[in-house]
Amino acid sequence: MKYSSVTFTSPTMEDWQRDLLIDSLGAVGYDTFEYVEQGFIAYIPTANLDLQALETLLLRETEGFDISYMIQEIEDQNWNELWESNFQPITVDDRCYVRATFHEPKPSMPYEIIIDPKMSFGTGHHQTTSMMLSYILENDFKGKEVLDMGCGTGILAILAVMRGAKHALAVDYDEVCVDSVNENKIRNNIGSIDAELGSEERMKGKVFDVILANINRNILMEQLEQYSLSTKSGGELYISGFYDGEDLEMLIERAQSVGFDYQHKKMQDRWCAAKFVRK
Repeated sequence: MKYSSVTFTSPTMEDWQRDLLIDSLGAVGYDTFEYVEQGFIAYIPTANLDLQALETLLLRETEGFDISYMIQEIEDQNWNELWESNFQPITVDDRCYVRATFHEPKPSMPYEIIIDPKMSFGTGHHQTTSMMLSYILENDFKGKEVLDMGCGTGILAILAVMRGAKHALAVDYDEVCVDSVNENKIRNNIGSIDAELGSEERMKGKVFDVILANINRNILMEQLEQYSLSTKSGGELYISGFYDGEDLEMLIERAQSVGFDYQHKKMQDRWCAAKFVRK
């Protein structure tokens, strides 16, 4: 498959602005990113490169700073190898260490998660995933049935089971993610996770003690009613993938309308995560 690279540079772009732009690019088909001085490189299959869509996105997402870009078609290469070269281990709340197989282990850490860094969302590096991991570390998961909706690599389901969850169902519409979960649960010696391809239809007829959903605002808004139907009374909902402010306000209003009580939020840069309890 032929790929194109789009190099974005800006002398005034801050880290949080870069992260917001990368998130928006990921939503329109860019699947690998590489940081460079004063910017980053985004990679996309050449057949999916839409210049008009890119220009429209930049007009919407880059208010407040100047940015330029350069497009180049590039030769075939090992994309997972490129992705791996930019994957660094992280630590969440001094309790959870997330690494790849090619990093040194840290036996002193209470929780260590080994993730195969394929090109799928959910390695722990993004602020939203990090905040969700933090919520799991802070709360009781012993004996609980858990749903990880939009599971990516399965990192949230894996930590939930490490924290005592009885079982986790990991759901994603991307086959690469489902395969990744199945590989990563073996890699972390965890058997009580089932990975399924699909979306909210996988919840119907099932009830969970905890739902974890790190997706985006629009999908969360669409699925909140089903989350309510699939959460036990007194059960917990943790969501992320949106920004503080208007996004959070919209989600709180919608969640309350379908039977959830808002508890509190976490923030990193402009990204937000929130906890709710089913009435």
